[in-house]
Amino acid sequence: MTRTSDGPHQDPPAPSRTGFRAEVRDAVGVRAALLVIGVLALQLAFIASYIGAFHEPKPHRIPLAVVTPSAAAGQETVALLASLPGDPLDPRAVADEAAARRQIENREVDGALVIGPRGPDRLLVAGASGASLAQALTEVVATVEKSRGRALEVVDVVPGSPGDARGLSSFYLAVGWCVGGYLCAAALAISAGARPANPERALIRLGVLLVYAIVAGLLGAVIAGPVLDALPGGVPALWGLGALLVFAVGAVTLALQGLAGIVGVGLAILLVVVLGNPSAGGAYPYPLLPSFWRAIGPALPPGAGTFAARSIAYFRGNGAGGPMLVLAAWAVGGTVVTMVCALLRRRSANTVTPGEGRPAG
Repeated sequence: MTRTSDGPHQDPPAPSRTGFRAEVRDAVGVRAALLVIGVLALQLAFIASYIGAFHEPKPHRIPLAVVTPSAAAGQETVALLASLPGDPLDPRAVADEAAARRQIENREVDGALVIGPRGPDRLLVAGASGASLAQALTEVVATVEKSRGRALEVVDVVPGSPGDARGLSSFYLAVGWCVGGYLCAAALAISAGARPANPERALIRLGVLLVYAIVAGLLGAVIAGPVLDALPGGVPALWGLGALLVFAVGAVTLALQGLAGIVGVGLAILLVVVLGNPSAGGAYPYPLLPSFWRAIGPALPPGAGTFAARSIAYFRGNGAGGPMLVLAAWAVGGTVVTMVCALLRRRSANTVTPGEGRPAG
């Protein structure tokens, strides 16, 4: 206390260090600190995954049909292409050009080398499978042909749509559907707690998610098709794919939330965004990705959705069956786990502990 001409004056109290520490502990508790550490880990995983997948694309065993004037020449050419350093090609001899084209259209191979008896040779590619893949295949084959003193003509037998720059529209459409799926599921769960309270509520959430998936699938197909003219192939087939993809991702998100609570949202992002997007074969199709991403891509929703969308848009649905089964498996698995978590939660809530009453709710 100090004294002035006006009388005694009370000094302001000194800031309490104990109070500030208490505020810090209250604002950033153990749970919040663990969540922040989890976010940091997710961020670093995002950086590592995307840079790891894209920083050094190299062709690896690109399926290539080989057509030659004679069986002996075919064996010689296939052996030469198969022995290239780094295994950039996976060549196989076929009977004629018609058979090679059928394999490209069925998505069994990504290109075909047709050896002319008098030249020039022709390389058949499918630009709709991804411009980077067609470019990489052309560079490898052109180098081999130059070393043999042969001329090469490149023919795009399945070109992409003029509105589909570098064949990326299928990838971005699949990514958009995936984002909608896990955001819708997260909103449904977090709005009333991170875990489904009972089987009825879990079933309602799955029902709402299904309606959302149907609407989102239709609108996405319309935007990519008639509105922007980016993808051909028809709205109905893309609509079905989109509805399945959105529901699959949403169901998996609900399942992870049922298993891990709010942390399940981060796990869904890890699965779909951190691991799924760079391995989806969008910017760089599977044969150009490193081995880890090349292996997991077809089994994750973004990769399955991207491959199926390209198949529907440009290849009359050829090759889409496997990816659709992958998405169906994710959808069924996510639904089952979501319901099982809800049932177990109800059983736990209804368990009567000796000396205690039955919990409310």
